[in-house]
Amino acid sequence: MRLVGPSGEQVGIVPLAKALELAQEYDLDLVEVAANARPPVCKLMDYGKFKYESAMKAREARKNQAHTVIKEMKLRPKIDPHDYDTKKGHVVRFLKQGDKVKITIMFRGREQSRPELGYRLLQRLAEDVQDLGFVESNPKQDGRNMIMVLGPHKKKTEAMAEARQAQEARKAEAKAHPGRSQNAAEAETAEAETSEAPAEAPAEA
Repeated sequence: MRLVGPSGEQVGIVPLAKALELAQEYDLDLVEVAANARPPVCKLMDYGKFKYESAMKAREARKNQAHTVIKEMKLRPKIDPHDYDTKKGHVVRFLKQGDKVKITIMFRGREQSRPELGYRLLQRLAEDVQDLGFVESNPKQDGRNMIMVLGPHKKKTEAMAEARQAQEARKAEAKAHPGRSQNAAEAETAEAETSEAPAEAPAEA
């Protein structure tokens, strides 16, 4: 077999007995790392430590993995100003989290004969959130609905990292000020965690 030392150095081609002897001498494990090679390649290592470090790397990779999420927000063409502000607030939050947002205008009855109402509403919303997102898919009619997709300026990974930093800062502040209301701290922590939560159910006006 071809033997690799604990620091990655090439020991050379040695018989199995010699490799086992070296493993015992270094108090390490003899691990086969390339079974299909000719000759097979083995390495001297602390296998328990190797498995632990591999698991930690995989965990960190999953932690930083960004899943593309498309949220959906539904509006009516004659939406009430207060409802519009509420819906816009949700869109702003989604974009800040680095998620795409599918905006659906639902037409009913005679409203279907006035698609310009939906188009103007979508244009207004796009302008209101232009600092956070851009129109990825222009408004288009889909049966009784009109759909537009907004994409975030901020990448999902950046949004996740910022959310974690904010959460850690709040925890540090809570430790520095133990007299602070526990309920308030928990509420802020829960709000931060929503940045990595799965897509919410569609909201309807």
